[in-house]
Amino acid sequence: MYNFHKLRLICLLPLMLCSSLTWAASSFEVTVLGDKGGIQDGNLTAFLVRANQDSNYVSLDAGTLVNGLEVAAQQGAFSNVLVPKDNENSLPGYILKEKIKGYLISHAHLDHVSGMVIASPEDSKKNIYGLESVNKAISDTYFNWVAWPNFANEGNGFKIGKYNYVNLPIGQTLPIDNTSLNVIAFPVNHPVDSAAFVIENNDNVMVFFGDTGPDEVEESSHLNDIWHYLAPKVAKKQLKGLIIEVSFPNETQDKFLFGHLTPKWLFNELTKFEQISGGEGSLQGMKVIIQHIKYSMKKEQNIRKIIKDQLDELNSLGVEIIIANQGHQITL
Repeated sequence: MYNFHKLRLICLLPLMLCSSLTWAASSFEVTVLGDKGGIQDGNLTAFLVRANQDSNYVSLDAGTLVNGLEVAAQQGAFSNVLVPKDNENSLPGYILKEKIKGYLISHAHLDHVSGMVIASPEDSKKNIYGLESVNKAISDTYFNWVAWPNFANEGNGFKIGKYNYVNLPIGQTLPIDNTSLNVIAFPVNHPVDSAAFVIENNDNVMVFFGDTGPDEVEESSHLNDIWHYLAPKVAKKQLKGLIIEVSFPNETQDKFLFGHLTPKWLFNELTKFEQISGGEGSLQGMKVIIQHIKYSMKKEQNIRKIIKDQLDELNSLGVEIIIANQGHQITL
């Protein structure tokens, strides 16, 4: 008996070869500072992104920061960055203080902000971009002189003023200071307010999703709204890729997802996206970077391999699945 997904993929292969040439020209450089969700301190959700023509970065979430910079530097991810001879900082310190120009924070859960909070005493002045409710949660929860000194420009007690909160209105384009990039925020499905960020470099875009569950489980249209917004970009081959979470394997019951995705639910959403974007084959060759796989403490359980195998089995759309690895660099 034929496997439908594999048969469909074989039929799409000739189109994929042509499509890969169209998707090939890159606009973004992505460096993985942290790839996991959950409990592994030192490797929690954080990505640096820069426009190809820029030397400055913006951080997409900041669960792990300094440790991620050190791991990435050791793996040669910043070989293009030269620390001036008169600068006293190490390569990770120079990037933190001089080259990262802001933080895009999807939501205020600890595994998405802890690196920024801990690094704040040594950090330089920059913006924190997020939904207004997310910025307020960061202010109330962390920079409050109880959990940590208030390094921001708003909130409780003396305001050190190192960080400036920039509230992102939903669906509106705002520039990211000191870069060529713009950002557009959209809400996604999570127990607390969480956002996806459409990052623009001229006409080309990539998307970073904060923690999100599927629309069907969450009884929402948030992801559907994003797919409709992105569909014209797909038609023009301007969507360079997605960074999106898959936290749990397919065996996880829907009632235990708590605003997260499984491979099955990711491809349920991507199939809807394909249909909205022009039908069969419209997403082939697009890069989909998988992040936020939950760390497992069970012996002899390779959760990353389990999820990768399940993603590959379901991938009848011809997208390029990339499992994010700390320290790696990816072009989109």
